[in-house]
Amino acid sequence: MERDLEMTNADFTRIRELIYRRAGIVLAEHKREMVYSRLAKRMRHHGMTRFSDYLARLERQPDAKEWEAFTNALTTNLTAFFREAHHFPMLSEHVRRRAGPIRIWSAAASTGEEPYSIAMTLAETLGSSGADARVVGTDIDTEALERARAGIYPLEQVRKLEEARTRRFFQRGTGSQAGLARVRTELRSMVEFQPLNLLAPHWSLKGPFDAIFCRNVMIYFDKETQARILERFAPLLKPDGLLFAGHSENFTYITNSFRLRGQTVYTLA
Repeated sequence: MERDLEMTNADFTRIRELIYRRAGIVLAEHKREMVYSRLAKRMRHHGMTRFSDYLARLERQPDAKEWEAFTNALTTNLTAFFREAHHFPMLSEHVRRRAGPIRIWSAAASTGEEPYSIAMTLAETLGSSGADARVVGTDIDTEALERARAGIYPLEQVRKLEEARTRRFFQRGTGSQAGLARVRTELRSMVEFQPLNLLAPHWSLKGPFDAIFCRNVMIYFDKETQARILERFAPLLKPDGLLFAGHSENFTYITNSFRLRGQTVYTLA
């Protein structure tokens, strides 16, 4: 393949080390093409032709804004409304019999589909008492969070939901916004988005939570990093709270803090 930018094996190794240190993400060898195409946009933006120059610039400026763009570029945002649908009836059952304001944390909020799915479930389950329920959505990718806050999605994506949900929770765009749908204000007001790196030494959010969703993000970390994050989740969860994992994630052999309660759902041990 003809390339206009120069990326050596050493550059790729450096990129893997930097993103691991910064975000805990383990980049496999076969991700080389993805890394090239995503970071090439940043390099062209800066008028650079060699990856080594771009990486040297990053390392010279540990607090530069470019680190955010670098991390955003290498973060994968694969999500959908009510993805892994079996979790939401379990959440509904869980919150139905709880007292006090409900608080849920979506730890890999991406572009917002998961936190809004949680909020829809709370609104449907709790009725008027759901007005006090809150969902906190966090992610390392600041661009994804901007899209999440806006709550605007292609109509095709929203149409996959049941019609009653679409009518209740979304407004169809008209004119220049045709083909788009926006999450209604009442639902958006239940969700708060904030940037958070799961590897950061301090997390800005406070528990305790009735449930934590951390789905399809641990697969990007090694076992040691997974264990560290799970240990930090434990004190943020209410004693009978639930931790929801992704379909290909198994925490049973990583930590003693949680035990399996159902299909990819855990509770404190």
